[in-house]
Amino acid sequence: MNIVNPAGTFINGPDGKLEAKYVQGKSPTAPTVLILHPHPEYGGTMNNKVVYNAFHTFLKNGFSVCRFNFRGVGKSEGKFDNGQGELSDAAAVLDWIQRQNPNTNESWIVGFSFGSLICMQLLMRRPEIYRFIAICPQPNIYDFNFLAPCPSSGMVLYASNDQLVPLDATKTLETKLKNQ
Repeated sequence: MNIVNPAGTFINGPDGKLEAKYVQGKSPTAPTVLILHPHPEYGGTMNNKVVYNAFHTFLKNGFSVCRFNFRGVGKSEGKFDNGQGELSDAAAVLDWIQRQNPNTNESWIVGFSFGSLICMQLLMRRPEIYRFIAICPQPNIYDFNFLAPCPSSGMVLYASNDQLVPLDATKTLETKLKNQ
């Protein structure tokens, strides 16, 4: 495996530099994955334990992996933009990953909590995304009606005893995705 910069990488984003961790897979055709963190205004960072563990799980499975801090988080420049700017950040990082991996046929995207909203919004705008994983989406807080139809196969992971998201709200989202 080729660690591009173990201390971190900075990627040009639409509102300044974005702090990232990136490891290139061993194979030049390795699939890629972009992993998105929870809400910046509630302590979400690329070092969140779910994001960190997802990063290392994909790495162990041969992927080129990237996680980054949205604008205004950690060493990333800019300030929180209520999801619109963060979606632009994710698109810029996905572009960067694809430039680093021109021979891959699979681009995956993973998001946790708020990151799952950005993950799904990016999925709807980028047809080259092969698969998605939405971890603990919050359909009781965010509107997911933009998923019509969902253009890619993927997975929704949620807790049956989540304190923030009622199970019935997540089941409704799951049913919507299954029926598309």
